[in-house]
Amino acid sequence: MLKSDIAVVLALCAALASAIGAVSRQQSAHEVTDEPVGHWELFRMSLRDARWWLGGGGAVANYSLQAAALGVGSVMLVTALQVTALLFALPVNARLTHQRVTRWQWMWATVLAVALAVVVTVGDPKAGQSQGSLTTWTVVALVLGPLLVFCVLGARIWPGPRAAVLLAVVAGSSLALFAVLTKAVVAAAGHGFGALLCAPEFYVWILAALAGMIFQQSSFRAGALTASMPSVTVAKPAVASVLGIVVLGETLNADGVGMIVLASAVIVVIVAIVALARGEAHTAALSSEQNAETSDQATVPETLTRPRVTLGPRCHRHLFLASAAARAA
Repeated sequence: MLKSDIAVVLALCAALASAIGAVSRQQSAHEVTDEPVGHWELFRMSLRDARWWLGGGGAVANYSLQAAALGVGSVMLVTALQVTALLFALPVNARLTHQRVTRWQWMWATVLAVALAVVVTVGDPKAGQSQGSLTTWTVVALVLGPLLVFCVLGARIWPGPRAAVLLAVVAGSSLALFAVLTKAVVAAAGHGFGALLCAPEFYVWILAALAGMIFQQSSFRAGALTASMPSVTVAKPAVASVLGIVVLGETLNADGVGMIVLASAVIVVIVAIVALARGEAHTAALSSEQNAETSDQATVPETLTRPRVTLGPRCHRHLFLASAAARAA
Protein backbone atom coordinates (compact mmCIF):
# COMPACT_ATOMS: atom_id res chain seq x y z
CA MET A 1 0.00 0.00 0.00
CA LEU A 2 1.32 3.47 -0.93
CA LYS A 3 2.02 6.08 1.73
CA SER A 4 -0.74 8.28 0.35
CA ASP A 5 -3.24 5.43 0.68
CA ILE A 6 -2.22 4.85 4.29
CA ALA A 7 -2.61 8.58 4.95
CA VAL A 8 -6.13 8.52 3.46
CA VAL A 9 -7.23 5.59 5.66
CA LEU A 10 -5.79 7.16 8.81
CA ALA A 11 -7.32 10.54 7.97
CA LEU A 12 -10.78 9.02 7.49
CA CYS A 13 -10.51 7.20 10.83
CA ALA A 14 -9.46 10.50 12.40
CA ALA A 15 -12.53 12.16 10.87
CA LEU A 16 -14.82 9.53 12.41
CA ALA A 17 -13.24 10.03 15.84
CA SER A 18 -13.55 13.79 15.39
CA ALA A 19 -17.26 13.49 14.58
CA ILE A 20 -18.05 11.42 17.67
CA GLY A 21 -16.05 13.75 19.86
CA ALA A 22 -17.63 16.87 18.36
CA VAL A 23 -21.20 15.65 18.93
CA SER A 24 -20.48 14.78 22.58
CA ARG A 25 -18.82 18.13 23.26
CA GLN A 26 -21.60 20.01 21.48
CA GLN A 27 -24.20 18.47 23.78
CA SER A 28 -22.03 19.22 26.80
CA ALA A 29 -21.59 22.85 25.73
CA HIS A 30 -25.36 23.43 25.59
CA GLU A 31 -26.26 21.64 28.81
CA VAL A 32 -23.35 22.33 31.18
CA THR A 33 -24.86 25.68 32.27
CA ASP A 34 -27.78 28.01 31.52
CA GLU A 35 -25.81 31.16 32.33
CA PRO A 36 -23.82 33.23 29.79
CA VAL A 37 -20.13 32.51 30.36
CA GLY A 38 -16.81 33.33 28.70
CA HIS A 39 -14.68 31.01 26.61
CA TRP A 40 -12.29 29.99 29.37
CA GLU A 41 -15.05 29.69 31.99
CA LEU A 42 -17.08 27.43 29.70
CA PHE A 43 -14.02 25.26 29.14
CA ARG A 44 -13.35 25.08 32.89
CA MET A 45 -16.96 24.10 33.63
CA SER A 46 -16.89 21.50 30.87
CA LEU A 47 -14.06 19.71 32.63
CA ARG A 48 -16.64 18.56 35.21
CA ASP A 49 -18.93 17.02 32.58
CA ALA A 50 -18.52 13.34 31.68
CA ARG A 51 -19.82 13.95 28.15
CA TRP A 52 -17.06 16.48 27.54
CA TRP A 53 -14.47 13.90 28.57
CA LEU A 54 -16.03 11.43 26.14
CA GLY A 55 -15.77 14.04 23.43
CA GLY A 56 -12.25 14.84 24.56
CA GLY A 57 -11.33 11.19 24.11
CA GLY A 58 -12.61 11.42 20.54
CA ALA A 59 -10.53 14.56 20.01
CA VAL A 60 -7.38 12.86 21.35
CA ALA A 61 -7.99 9.90 19.05
CA ASN A 62 -8.49 12.34 16.19
CA TYR A 63 -5.23 14.15 16.93
CA SER A 64 -3.30 10.88 17.30
CA LEU A 65 -4.59 9.48 14.02
CA GLN A 66 -3.92 12.80 12.32
CA ALA A 67 -0.33 12.75 13.57
CA ALA A 68 0.12 9.25 12.17
CA ALA A 69 -1.40 10.33 8.84
CA LEU A 70 0.77 13.45 8.68
CA GLY A 71 3.81 11.27 9.21
CA VAL A 72 3.23 9.67 5.79
CA GLY A 73 1.10 12.27 3.94
CA SER A 74 0.88 15.99 3.22
CA VAL A 75 -0.89 18.53 5.40
CA MET A 76 -3.25 19.46 2.54
CA LEU A 77 -4.29 15.84 1.95
CA VAL A 78 -4.88 14.92 5.60
CA THR A 79 -6.68 18.09 6.64
CA ALA A 80 -8.87 18.15 3.52
CA LEU A 81 -10.16 14.67 4.34
CA GLN A 82 -11.18 15.93 7.78
CA VAL A 83 -14.28 17.43 6.15
CA THR A 84 -15.79 13.94 6.06
CA ALA A 85 -16.25 14.35 9.81
CA LEU A 86 -19.32 16.42 8.95
CA LEU A 87 -20.92 13.49 7.13
CA PHE A 88 -20.26 11.27 10.15
CA ALA A 89 -21.43 13.87 12.68
CA LEU A 90 -24.84 14.67 11.18
CA PRO A 91 -26.38 11.19 11.62
CA VAL A 92 -24.70 10.67 15.00
CA ASN A 93 -26.05 13.99 16.28
CA ALA A 94 -29.52 13.26 14.87
CA ARG A 95 -29.61 9.89 16.62
CA LEU A 96 -28.62 11.30 20.01
CA THR A 97 -30.99 14.29 19.83
CA HIS A 98 -33.90 12.24 18.43
CA GLN A 99 -34.12 14.44 15.37
CA ARG A 100 -33.70 13.69 11.71
CA VAL A 101 -31.19 15.05 9.24
CA THR A 102 -33.13 17.03 6.68
CA ARG A 103 -32.68 16.59 2.97
CA TRP A 104 -31.36 20.15 2.85
CA GLN A 105 -28.60 19.35 5.33
CA TRP A 106 -27.69 16.09 3.60
CA MET A 107 -27.56 17.81 0.23
CA TRP A 108 -25.23 20.61 1.28
CA ALA A 109 -23.09 18.37 3.47
CA THR A 110 -22.58 16.08 0.50
CA VAL A 111 -21.83 19.03 -1.79
CA LEU A 112 -19.29 20.23 0.77
CA ALA A 113 -17.56 16.85 0.94
CA VAL A 114 -17.51 16.39 -2.84
CA ALA A 115 -16.08 19.88 -3.38
CA LEU A 116 -13.19 19.21 -1.02
CA ALA A 117 -12.67 15.79 -2.56
CA VAL A 118 -12.26 17.59 -5.89
CA VAL A 119 -9.62 19.82 -4.32
CA VAL A 120 -7.70 16.80 -3.06
CA THR A 121 -8.02 14.81 -6.30
CA VAL A 122 -7.39 17.57 -8.82
CA GLY A 123 -4.77 19.34 -6.75
CA ASP A 124 -2.89 16.12 -5.91
CA PRO A 125 -0.99 17.74 -3.01
CA LYS A 126 2.62 16.75 -2.41
CA ALA A 127 4.39 16.92 0.94
CA GLY A 128 7.15 19.44 1.51
CA GLN A 129 9.53 20.03 4.41
CA SER A 130 8.62 19.38 8.03
CA GLN A 131 9.66 22.78 9.46
CA GLY A 132 9.28 26.41 8.48
CA SER A 133 11.65 29.33 8.99
CA LEU A 134 11.24 31.84 11.80
CA THR A 135 10.76 34.66 9.29
CA THR A 136 7.90 32.86 7.57
CA TRP A 137 6.18 32.07 10.85
CA THR A 138 6.50 35.75 11.90
CA VAL A 139 4.72 36.87 8.74
CA VAL A 140 2.01 34.26 9.32
CA ALA A 141 1.49 35.51 12.88
CA LEU A 142 1.20 39.14 11.74
CA VAL A 143 -1.44 38.23 9.15
CA LEU A 144 -3.42 35.46 10.85
CA GLY A 145 -3.38 36.90 14.39
CA PRO A 146 -5.47 40.06 13.71
CA LEU A 147 -7.97 38.08 11.62
CA LEU A 148 -8.61 35.65 14.47
CA VAL A 149 -8.95 38.51 16.97
CA PHE A 150 -11.55 40.10 14.67
CA CYS A 151 -13.49 36.81 14.60
CA VAL A 152 -13.50 36.60 18.41
CA LEU A 153 -14.70 40.22 18.74
CA GLY A 154 -17.27 39.69 15.99
CA ALA A 155 -18.71 36.73 17.89
CA ARG A 156 -19.45 39.10 20.78
CA ILE A 157 -21.24 41.56 18.51
CA TRP A 158 -23.26 39.07 16.42
CA PRO A 159 -24.65 36.27 18.61
CA GLY A 160 -26.30 33.09 17.42
CA PRO A 161 -25.34 31.18 14.26
CA ARG A 162 -22.99 33.94 13.08
CA ALA A 163 -21.08 33.76 16.36
CA ALA A 164 -20.91 29.99 16.00
CA VAL A 165 -19.38 30.36 12.53
CA LEU A 166 -16.84 32.99 13.64
CA LEU A 167 -15.73 31.01 16.68
CA ALA A 168 -15.56 27.86 14.56
CA VAL A 169 -13.23 29.70 12.16
CA VAL A 170 -10.95 30.51 15.11
CA ALA A 171 -11.08 26.89 16.26
CA GLY A 172 -10.45 25.55 12.76
CA SER A 173 -7.52 27.92 12.23
CA SER A 174 -6.00 26.90 15.57
CA LEU A 175 -6.38 23.23 14.67
CA ALA A 176 -4.87 23.95 11.24
CA LEU A 177 -1.86 25.45 12.97
CA PHE A 178 -1.76 22.37 15.19
CA ALA A 179 -1.75 20.11 12.10
CA VAL A 180 1.07 22.03 10.41
CA LEU A 181 3.17 22.01 13.58
CA THR A 182 2.53 18.29 13.97
CA LYS A 183 4.94 17.67 11.07
CA ALA A 184 7.75 19.35 13.02
CA VAL A 185 6.78 17.68 16.29
CA VAL A 186 6.75 14.22 14.72
CA ALA A 187 10.15 14.91 13.13
CA ALA A 188 11.59 16.10 16.46
CA ALA A 189 10.14 13.11 18.34
CA GLY A 190 11.98 10.84 15.91
CA HIS A 191 15.28 12.11 17.37
CA GLY A 192 14.33 11.37 20.97
CA PHE A 193 12.46 12.92 23.88
CA GLY A 194 15.24 15.45 24.55
CA ALA A 195 15.05 16.78 20.99
CA LEU A 196 11.28 17.08 21.35
CA LEU A 197 11.58 19.22 24.49
CA CYS A 198 14.12 21.47 22.77
CA ALA A 199 11.87 22.08 19.76
CA PRO A 200 9.98 25.42 20.04
CA GLU A 201 7.23 24.04 17.80
CA PHE A 202 6.32 21.55 20.52
CA TYR A 203 5.10 24.27 22.92
CA VAL A 204 3.22 26.25 20.28
CA TRP A 205 1.71 22.92 19.18
CA ILE A 206 0.26 22.36 22.67
CA LEU A 207 -1.13 25.93 22.84
CA ALA A 208 -2.71 25.55 19.39
CA ALA A 209 -4.45 22.32 20.43
CA LEU A 210 -5.74 23.96 23.63
CA ALA A 211 -7.00 27.04 21.75
CA GLY A 212 -8.71 24.81 19.21
CA MET A 213 -10.57 22.87 21.90
CA ILE A 214 -11.60 26.00 23.85
CA PHE A 215 -12.97 27.94 20.88
CA GLN A 216 -14.57 24.85 19.38
CA GLN A 217 -16.45 24.32 22.64
CA SER A 218 -17.59 27.96 22.53
CA SER A 219 -18.71 27.59 18.91
CA PHE A 220 -20.74 24.50 19.86
CA ARG A 221 -22.53 26.51 22.54
CA ALA A 222 -23.16 29.50 20.28
CA GLY A 223 -25.20 27.52 17.73
CA ALA A 224 -26.28 24.15 16.44
CA LEU A 225 -23.93 21.57 14.97
CA THR A 226 -24.85 22.55 11.41
CA ALA A 227 -23.45 26.05 12.02
CA SER A 228 -20.23 25.23 13.87
CA MET A 229 -19.21 21.87 12.44
CA PRO A 230 -19.12 22.89 8.74
CA SER A 231 -17.09 26.00 9.55
CA VAL A 232 -14.53 24.06 11.58
CA THR A 233 -14.19 21.31 9.02
CA VAL A 234 -13.63 23.82 6.21
CA ALA A 235 -11.54 26.43 8.02
CA LYS A 236 -9.09 23.77 9.12
CA PRO A 237 -8.14 22.39 5.67
CA ALA A 238 -8.33 25.84 4.06
CA VAL A 239 -5.93 27.45 6.54
CA ALA A 240 -3.78 24.33 6.76
CA SER A 241 -3.43 24.21 2.96
CA VAL A 242 -2.27 27.82 2.83
CA LEU A 243 0.18 27.24 5.68
CA GLY A 244 1.37 24.02 4.07
CA ILE A 245 2.18 25.86 0.85
CA VAL A 246 3.63 29.02 2.43
CA VAL A 247 5.46 27.55 5.43
CA LEU A 248 6.30 23.97 4.46
CA GLY A 249 6.62 24.38 0.70
CA GLU A 250 3.92 21.85 -0.23
CA THR A 251 2.68 21.94 -3.80
CA LEU A 252 -0.50 21.44 -5.80
CA ASN A 253 0.01 19.70 -9.14
CA ALA A 254 -2.65 21.60 -11.05
CA ASP A 255 -2.44 24.17 -13.84
CA GLY A 256 -4.69 25.58 -16.52
CA VAL A 257 -8.06 23.85 -16.39
CA GLY A 258 -7.13 22.21 -13.10
CA MET A 259 -6.74 25.59 -11.38
CA ILE A 260 -10.15 26.68 -12.69
CA VAL A 261 -11.69 23.50 -11.27
CA LEU A 262 -9.95 24.12 -7.94
CA ALA A 263 -11.21 27.72 -7.78
CA SER A 264 -14.75 26.55 -8.59
CA ALA A 265 -14.56 23.91 -5.87
CA VAL A 266 -13.52 26.55 -3.31
CA ILE A 267 -16.53 28.71 -4.29
CA VAL A 268 -18.82 25.70 -3.90
CA VAL A 269 -17.35 25.06 -0.44
CA ILE A 270 -18.13 28.63 0.66
CA VAL A 271 -21.69 28.41 -0.69
CA ALA A 272 -22.25 25.12 1.14
CA ILE A 273 -21.07 26.61 4.44
CA VAL A 274 -23.40 29.59 4.10
CA ALA A 275 -26.32 27.34 3.14
CA LEU A 276 -25.83 25.07 6.15
CA ALA A 277 -25.44 28.00 8.54
CA ARG A 278 -28.58 29.75 7.19
CA GLY A 279 -30.51 26.49 7.37
CA GLU A 280 -29.52 26.15 11.01
CA ALA A 281 -30.60 29.73 11.71
CA HIS A 282 -34.02 29.09 10.17
CA THR A 283 -34.44 25.89 12.20
CA ALA A 284 -33.38 27.67 15.39
CA ALA A 285 -35.88 30.49 14.73
CA LEU A 286 -38.75 28.04 14.25
CA SER A 287 -37.75 26.19 17.42
CA SER A 288 -37.68 29.46 19.39
CA GLU A 289 -41.14 30.40 18.14
CA GLN A 290 -42.54 27.00 19.10
CA ASN A 291 -40.99 27.25 22.56
CA ALA A 292 -42.42 30.74 23.00
CA GLU A 293 -45.90 29.58 22.03
CA THR A 294 -45.66 26.67 24.45
CA SER A 295 -44.52 29.01 27.22
CA ASP A 296 -47.38 31.45 26.56
CA GLN A 297 -49.93 28.66 26.70
CA ALA A 298 -48.47 27.38 29.95
CA THR A 299 -48.83 30.79 31.64
CA VAL A 300 -52.49 31.42 30.70
CA PRO A 301 -54.59 31.65 33.92
CA GLU A 302 -56.87 28.75 34.63
CA THR A 303 -59.92 31.03 34.67
CA LEU A 304 -59.23 31.89 31.03
CA THR A 305 -58.76 28.31 29.92
CA ARG A 306 -61.65 26.81 31.93
CA PRO A 307 -64.67 26.15 29.69
CA ARG A 308 -67.75 28.34 30.35
CA VAL A 309 -70.88 26.54 31.55
CA THR A 310 -74.17 28.00 30.23
CA LEU A 311 -77.33 27.41 32.29
CA GLY A 312 -80.66 26.88 30.59
CA PRO A 313 -84.04 28.51 31.63
CA ARG A 314 -85.13 25.48 33.68
CA CYS A 315 -81.91 25.57 35.72
CA HIS A 316 -82.38 29.29 36.42
CA ARG A 317 -85.98 28.61 37.65
CA HIS A 318 -84.82 25.88 40.05
CA LEU A 319 -82.09 28.12 41.40
CA PHE A 320 -84.59 30.95 41.95
CA LEU A 321 -87.02 28.68 43.84
CA ALA A 322 -84.20 27.25 45.97
CA SER A 323 -83.01 30.75 46.84
CA ALA A 324 -86.57 31.88 47.77
CA ALA A 325 -87.08 28.80 49.98
CA ALA A 326 -83.82 29.49 51.76
CA ARG A 327 -84.84 33.10 52.53
CA ALA A 328 -88.28 31.95 53.78
CA ALA A 329 -86.67 29.44 56.10
